[in-house]
Amino acid sequence: MKRSKAYRDSEQLIDKSQLYSPIEAVRLAQKTSSKKADSTIDVVFKLGVDPRHADQMVRSTVILPHGTGKTSRVLVFANGDKADAAREAGADIVGGDELIEEVQNGRQDFDAVVATPDLMGKVGRLGRVLGPRGLMPNPKTGTVTMDVTKAVSDIKGGKIEFRVDKHANLHTVLGKASFGDQKLLENYQTLLDEVLRSKPSASKGKYILKAAISATNGPGIPLDATAKAEA
Repeated sequence: MKRSKAYRDSEQLIDKSQLYSPIEAVRLAQKTSSKKADSTIDVVFKLGVDPRHADQMVRSTVILPHGTGKTSRVLVFANGDKADAAREAGADIVGGDELIEEVQNGRQDFDAVVATPDLMGKVGRLGRVLGPRGLMPNPKTGTVTMDVTKAVSDIKGGKIEFRVDKHANLHTVLGKASFGDQKLLENYQTLLDEVLRSKPSASKGKYILKAAISATNGPGIPLDATAKAEA
């Protein structure tokens, strides 16, 4: 793959043969981020699980203490009082049957989805639409709930959902380059704690096989996930 000069220059700053501590990786990610925009800083973990088995699936949510730097557009499937509560909590798109049909027909202007339990019989039919985007509401992640106020507030406040993909990679966001070292480190440690807590009991041996941090469109920085996240 042909890379830009900026990418190649950034790659020269990284020694792929070593593992960087969280603070070193965060600083390098900021240094290799775009100078034209406030890049997103991402992290990916290669896990020692087999996602083909349900008892080794890793999926959870976590509220990053400093948010993601992006305000998520939240869609809520709800009717009546719950629809009103969702709007008051700051939901961007709220509705019932008509909204379900709009999403079925291709509407995609949202980043997170919440649904009340009474509508899940109908929302469940959107699996082929929401599933590939990782947006299907799920009781385990708090997105199927009668407490739509809390669900919307949590998402707006920096709650993210993560799940391992079919290759056993877990890829999610840490924040923005402009956050600085300390905020990115605190977000990273909060995320790491939840990833570790979510280790399936069926997973044997080493759990986090590899890890890397990178800025949007930037080179991956090998990360020592066993090192403390401190400046």
